[in-house]
Amino acid sequence: MKKLILTAAIAAGILSGVQAQKIKGSDTVLPLSQKQAENFMKANPSQTVSVTGGGSGVGISALMDGTTDIAQSSRKIRFSEKQRLQESGKTVKEVIIAYDALAVIVNPANKVDKLTREQLEGIFTGKITNWKEVGGDDLKIIVYSRETSSGTYEFFKESVLRNRNYMPGVLSVPATGAIVQSVGQTKGAIGYIGFAYINDTVKPLKVSYDGGKNFVAPSVESAKNKTYPIVRPLYYYYDSRIERTVKSFIDYVLSPAGQQLVANVGYIPLN
Repeated sequence: MKKLILTAAIAAGILSGVQAQKIKGSDTVLPLSQKQAENFMKANPSQTVSVTGGGSGVGISALMDGTTDIAQSSRKIRFSEKQRLQESGKTVKEVIIAYDALAVIVNPANKVDKLTREQLEGIFTGKITNWKEVGGDDLKIIVYSRETSSGTYEFFKESVLRNRNYMPGVLSVPATGAIVQSVGQTKGAIGYIGFAYINDTVKPLKVSYDGGKNFVAPSVESAKNKTYPIVRPLYYYYDSRIERTVKSFIDYVLSPAGQQLVANVGYIPLN
């Protein structure tokens, strides 16, 4: 009986013309995709869009094995990943949907409010281990990072650490929200998150990429005018063979309404 009911439900969905799409990947992009999907479905009742996180690498792997229609990513697809997709008969298409300011956060009780890129590199590679070394209290630095499947992990390593390795004792966290929670509860903690995740439980730091001459706080405005140095594009990837399936949703994300939503959620629009 259950099988008959399920079959009937699927058939009813097909007859009603409901079109389902799946998006998976970057936790950074997750809040934006969720809001875009919510608004898109209100305007297009015949379409459903489900969104899940897990990390950029997870999303691209799901695209490879055909369990998602769109991979959301906070890093550019690797050459090896593109090759594997081509070997499986998929031609991947890339769309930049927004930009993101990557914020370095500490506990609000921490009196340090600015760091140079070199100081950040020293902290995350393990050369600087106490806050007193960078003008703070005599307190051990507890370093939180995203896990290796995260595009944010890779971008931070490339931009801030200049491709040097993270310290051996770094505390890897599977989701951005967990970093916010951990740093908010730990006085000596430091971590990095997408700008849209900032809340009152953590303090974003001003950052300098010119040796301490200019320190800039992360904001939509400083990201747009390019004075804040840690900004990266956010991507959607999909198989060109299903372009008809995903086109209406992606077109919405890129539309004036979709880009206004980008700004509303706390990301940086394309224009």
